Amino acid sequence: MMIKDNKHKEKFATFHRRKLWQDKVIQRIFQGSAILAALMIFFIYFFVISRGIQPFLPSYGEDQQNLLSFITGTRWRPDINPPEYGVGFIVINTLLTSLGAAVISFPISVLTALFIAKIAPPKVRFVLTTIVELLAAIPSIVYGVYAAGTITGLVDGFAGFFGISTYGGNSVMAVILLLAIMIFPTITSLAVVSIRAVDRNLELGSIALGASTMETNFKVVLTSAKSGIFAGLALGLGRAFGEATAVSMVAGNRMIGPTWNLFDITRTLTTTILTGMHETSPGLDYDMRFSVGIILLLVILVTNLSIQYIKRKVGGITNE
Repeated sequence: MMIKDNKHKEKFATFHRRKLWQDKVIQRIFQGSAILAALMIFFIYFFVISRGIQPFLPSYGEDQQNLLSFITGTRWRPDINPPEYGVGFIVINTLLTSLGAAVISFPISVLTALFIAKIAPPKVRFVLTTIVELLAAIPSIVYGVYAAGTITGLVDGFAGFFGISTYGGNSVMAVILLLAIMIFPTITSLAVVSIRAVDRNLELGSIALGASTMETNFKVVLTSAKSGIFAGLALGLGRAFGEATAVSMVAGNRMIGPTWNLFDITRTLTTTILTGMHETSPGLDYDMRFSVGIILLLVILVTNLSIQYIKRKVGGITNE
């Protein structure tokens, strides 16, 4: 009997060691994947920054650019001699269009997510979820073609009603509407997941204390899901800041700014990088696009930090 018990203990110990070894191997694989992802981000940042900072160094030669003029400039004219590269007005234009899109899309996305997760019947919920997923899967170029063929016409007609002339509908307003549509599925999808993850006991407790279902949804559920909702906003704004192809089809190519008129053409950071890229050979104009990329990375970083700050200030109930 003792021999059998010892054999069982030995088998169990061997099995336990094998499981521990398997767990360590899987853990190392996960760690390696995380490190690889972090290194990819690091290399991308390093490449963009190292290339984009060169035009401002004395070693660049006679084409050396002034950093302050670049950051605060209100003209982007690579076609003149000497060329002018000012990105200040482009940053303002980018913030105006992206934040304008967020102002339109964010409340609609959150309300849609709340309806899908808590109010809609199962069949309606399934249909709406499928629609949101399909919208997220549509390529950017398709959105651009739709905007160039439909949104610009709507904007032009709306402006014409008030006697305002536009460049065929290409305008700040067209960019805002386009980006609002494009970031809608991103924000909605993450908001739905976050709302569904809220502890059901919080809802029951709120109802038990006398709150109506609608009050519970708005004051308890949305507040508890704020982390995921604002994460969706951050990703949505990231897509808005980084969208180039679709935006370039309706923005125009304004050389000076900033653009405050919603019916005037504009220019964003990403369209500046994209426009004329196939015509640009290695040199100053090519390197300045990497400089614009640095500014874009900084804008995204500052925006995400601002969203995190706002998230901490909103609401008092959280499931974090």
